[in-house]
Amino acid sequence: MTKVTPALSGAGLDAGGEAFPTHARAVVIGGGLVGCSVLYHLAKLGWKDLVLLERDELTSGSTWHAAAGIHGLHDNNNISKIQYYTMKLYKELEAETEQGCGIFQPGSLYMAQTKDREHQLRIQAAKARYFKVDFHELSIKEAAEKHPLVDFTGIRCVMFEPDGGNVDPSGVTYAYAKGAKARGARIIRFTPVTATTQRADGGWDVATPKGTIHAEVVVNCAGLWAREVAKLAGFELPLMTMEHQYFVTEEIPEIAALGRRLPSVADRDGEYYLRQEGKGLLVGAYEKDGRFWMENGTPLDFGHELLPDDLDRISDNVMRACARIPALANAGIKRVINGPMIWSPDSAALFGPVPELRNYYCCNGIIPGFSQSGGLGLLLAQWIVEGEPELDMFPWDLARYGNAWATKAFTKARALDCYAHRFKIHFPYEEREAGRPIRVRPVYERQKEMGGVFGLNAGWEHNLWYAGEGVPPVDEYGFERQSWFKPIAAECAALRSGVGVLDVSNYAKYIIEGPGSGDWLDRVVANKVPVEIGRSCLTPLIGLRGGIAGDFTITKTGEDQFLMVGSALAERYHSRFFNMVEKPAGVTMRSVTDSWTGFNVAGPKSRQLLQRLTNADLSNEAFPFMRSRRVTVAGIEAIALRVSFTGDLGWELYVPEQDQLALYDAVFKAGEDLGVRPVGGRSMLSMRVEKGYGSWSREYSPEYWPQEVGLDRLVKLDKGDFIGRDAYLKIKDQEPREKLVYLTVDVTTADAVGGEPIFTPDGEPVGRVSSGAYGHSIGQSVALSFIKTAYVQDGAEFDVAILGKPHRAKLHAQPLFDPKGARLRA
Repeated sequence: MTKVTPALSGAGLDAGGEAFPTHARAVVIGGGLVGCSVLYHLAKLGWKDLVLLERDELTSGSTWHAAAGIHGLHDNNNISKIQYYTMKLYKELEAETEQGCGIFQPGSLYMAQTKDREHQLRIQAAKARYFKVDFHELSIKEAAEKHPLVDFTGIRCVMFEPDGGNVDPSGVTYAYAKGAKARGARIIRFTPVTATTQRADGGWDVATPKGTIHAEVVVNCAGLWAREVAKLAGFELPLMTMEHQYFVTEEIPEIAALGRRLPSVADRDGEYYLRQEGKGLLVGAYEKDGRFWMENGTPLDFGHELLPDDLDRISDNVMRACARIPALANAGIKRVINGPMIWSPDSAALFGPVPELRNYYCCNGIIPGFSQSGGLGLLLAQWIVEGEPELDMFPWDLARYGNAWATKAFTKARALDCYAHRFKIHFPYEEREAGRPIRVRPVYERQKEMGGVFGLNAGWEHNLWYAGEGVPPVDEYGFERQSWFKPIAAECAALRSGVGVLDVSNYAKYIIEGPGSGDWLDRVVANKVPVEIGRSCLTPLIGLRGGIAGDFTITKTGEDQFLMVGSALAERYHSRFFNMVEKPAGVTMRSVTDSWTGFNVAGPKSRQLLQRLTNADLSNEAFPFMRSRRVTVAGIEAIALRVSFTGDLGWELYVPEQDQLALYDAVFKAGEDLGVRPVGGRSMLSMRVEKGYGSWSREYSPEYWPQEVGLDRLVKLDKGDFIGRDAYLKIKDQEPREKLVYLTVDVTTADAVGGEPIFTPDGEPVGRVSSGAYGHSIGQSVALSFIKTAYVQDGAEFDVAILGKPHRAKLHAQPLFDPKGARLRA
């Protein structure tokens, strides 16, 4: 390994002459880019008595050798917001601290060689109009004027982002550090953390060779050492280290002669990145043949070292770069940077509080760190100081990975897949095969025999759709409708006209029991918990800012016993809220998600089918909507709930996992003459969207108030205290900022999927799509959307930017499928 001297010294940052602290409000572990950002933002939010501990010099690890590119737009709208915040912050940091951040913003050229890449860029351009930022199309001639070294042969489309560019890694990190120190924070270098021990008061003893600090809060921003620091607290983080290379050329005469800085080049189809560095070029690539590095743990004495060069690995990528920039082919190489980076299984950050611990937070695994550092630092500081960030960050929340299934083998396979496909287009509904299957249910092989195609849901293989005759059971991906469009139409038609069976085993399922269990639940959720055995209720969980942190179905299954069903993906996330309310003696809550399975048997013939398998009376009079019973179905004891997310007549049946296959086979045998058909998750999406049903993390989010999504009727203020009650009281009488609405959209080849911006016919941005799908039962494309309240009117028309182009949409006051709910209650 090659040792490199850091560009900047930390002199003046350490608290020279001061005694080593014994107490801190928060200890941030790790003095890289993100750790210094978190420290800065905690101080900016008013916290005092802050300490950052760094095992070596600031920027040691992966910060100092980063290429440090910056850009604004992202596929996720909230990440776009934090990236624009970050880019703006760097200029403010320079002015505030007088520490140069080395900001260069000559702009970035984004190029498309394929139709799908052009779709992607036009989608981004439409989002830029929504955010009111600059990301616009250039003609080839205009692009060549901005970057005369580029050969634009084969380029279909060029977009220009004027704010794109790069920063100085050390400069930015030291600016955060100086800003934090100016607000009273302490930075102590060359002080490795050797132990973190939870105290009875909820704080932590953070041990170092220099002494132990009693910290109220610990923040793991240890970067390459995040895994090791996590283990000190007794948990694992799904992270994997990999090598990454880029090189810087000698001076290129054509660049030296220009006398101006060239925009960076984003030729994602060429699978490389490129920007000016000095009078030469910096070129990097994510090769298919990636290399793991120190996969069992980062050495504690690693710091400003580089790894041996291996440019042969990226030679194919470099040749494509040379073809695009012919001057590069003749340039000499000045230096090669081969350094480690640490990856999560989806290349997104592991962010937020660890649900199983008190007062322990993480911010690790950030790949585009210099585009996101400010925003992630701000939002994590908000989470620590205010209890909840202002934006919904679940796609980056570490709770999206379960401890039981995010194994090292899975993490390794997914990290390599993310690395090798860093510049690949990630299409809507895309499912990655790497590392799968992890967990399967007993019915998995049977569903495969029936043509099932699967995706990953909370670690489980979850059925998405079933291939019919002549259709291979293989997912295809693109921005336009794919081969599974017709099979899904057939599944929806079969259920709407007869009966279908959906596997809902992956819903999160909890049993709450014991004397006082109902009272405890009433202090958790916002609706009144059922008091009569056999009754069910829908209820929101209110977040600490008054938004929707979750939605559940709660059923009273016995005296002092309840079954609660919620989002599969959010089980670990929701555990944070359940732990906020202390359980009285004798009350227990346990997850049965893994040990119980479930099916939704739905459609107008569902009663006829199930009645053949049970002696229980399933008539509407005996078993009405939103009721439950313990029943025997095909000789198997089950809990039956009269609910269906399809919007049709139906029952959810929950049984122990060992009975799943027998029940599945019995249902299909009994319904053969009724045309019973297996139905997958993508059909469920179509049916719940055409019915206007919201879903957690789409329509229901901590960002959205109950009155904005139609759930305020389920918030019962007359029952006493519950989580989020005080926050809701502050906003309940405020006019909705925007409203969840039902749009039909005039499209022919593609449907909205979520995130598309919405404009008035004269171009004013007024909203965005939360979920979209083709409604096969109504023969129209539907988009559930958030629209500014002032524009919400039955029959109002808008333009939805699908594939980046305007498509006329109409607002409907009610869903077009069964608006009065007659089929549900049939």
